[in-house]
Amino acid sequence: MTARPSLLILSFSDIASDARVLRQVRAFVDAYDVTTCGLGEAPLPGVRHLSIPDERSALGLKVRPYVDAALVRTHLYRAAYWSDPLIRAAGRVLRGQTFDAVVANDIEAVPLALSIANPETVHIDLHEFFPGLHDNVPEWNRVRKPYFEWLLRTYASRAASVTTVGEGLAEAYRERYGIACRVVTNAGPLLNLRPTAVHKPIRLVHSGVAQPGRQLELMIDAVARSSNDLTLDLYLMPSDLLYLDRIREISASTDGRVRVLDPLPYAHLVTTLNDYDAGIFVLPPTTFNNANALPNKFFDFVQARLGMVIGPSAEMSRILREHDLGVVTSDFTVAATVEALDALTPEHIERYKANAEAASAQLSAQTQVEVWLREVRGLFQREIGANE
Repeated sequence: MTARPSLLILSFSDIASDARVLRQVRAFVDAYDVTTCGLGEAPLPGVRHLSIPDERSALGLKVRPYVDAALVRTHLYRAAYWSDPLIRAAGRVLRGQTFDAVVANDIEAVPLALSIANPETVHIDLHEFFPGLHDNVPEWNRVRKPYFEWLLRTYASRAASVTTVGEGLAEAYRERYGIACRVVTNAGPLLNLRPTAVHKPIRLVHSGVAQPGRQLELMIDAVARSSNDLTLDLYLMPSDLLYLDRIREISASTDGRVRVLDPLPYAHLVTTLNDYDAGIFVLPPTTFNNANALPNKFFDFVQARLGMVIGPSAEMSRILREHDLGVVTSDFTVAATVEALDALTPEHIERYKANAEAASAQLSAQTQVEVWLREVRGLFQREIGANE
């Protein structure tokens, strides 16, 4: 029996809880001999996993940011990258390993992937537009943005193929850095769910991380001010504990209209969302990535067969309007969000839920992972051609 080609999926995340990377593992495991390398435990039973140990001491965690900042500020980018403790730990784990092809997730994984594999056999999946992560902060633009641009031009440009999460990000990578990107959205798997009856009061829901940049106060304030009969539940990951405490405090002042609930395991998230009426996500465009966001939650709302209330973010509003999945606020203010919420009726939501049901297959991972499958097949074809 001919051995299956070997494929490494590399990510500096806990792959078991990283929905996008886990989707890659599931897409490739039937066709290739998959090895995952990342933080934490094996993402799937039976998949070979190389765990990156986090060996950073308490002192090291305090000192490293200063060392990294000094290296980046003096443009010693190569030293900044290769001296990073997690990069060094991953390098030790991968030493002596060989693979026919590599999928490297996010820019931090790319130089390491290229150090162990021929560029013609490396595919990169960029989950963000890295030069735009914090481009609303002048100091970040001056110091950190050039570092990410160096990583893109020095390493990412050498890979055989690249994907990213949305058209806006793909266009920016092509126009600014000459990196041709195809798009694989963050769509989740197709689930066998049905729209539930509209509740009274209307039940809104938001799931995500508690980060100040998300400006969750806007949605809470809008729900509190709305004259409509509705409630909002927030399932929040504790990314920033101080900010989460602030959100809890603000929510507690809404007379029970807004609740902050513990985050759910992703395996149970969408089935829980199914018992709501509409997902809400109004994300002010404070950074390039926020302006072009097309997050997991948008597709989770579709699979949960919910309507939506979103801000006029380019990527989300385009798809929402194409399938008539909900309402887009006129701008990113509290007043505009209140206006949209006040206009919601049970009849509107019933229509949006039915349209989510109709679009659920088209807006699922099944249609998206085909792009990854084609790109990785191309890596193996290049490898065969190089060896002939």
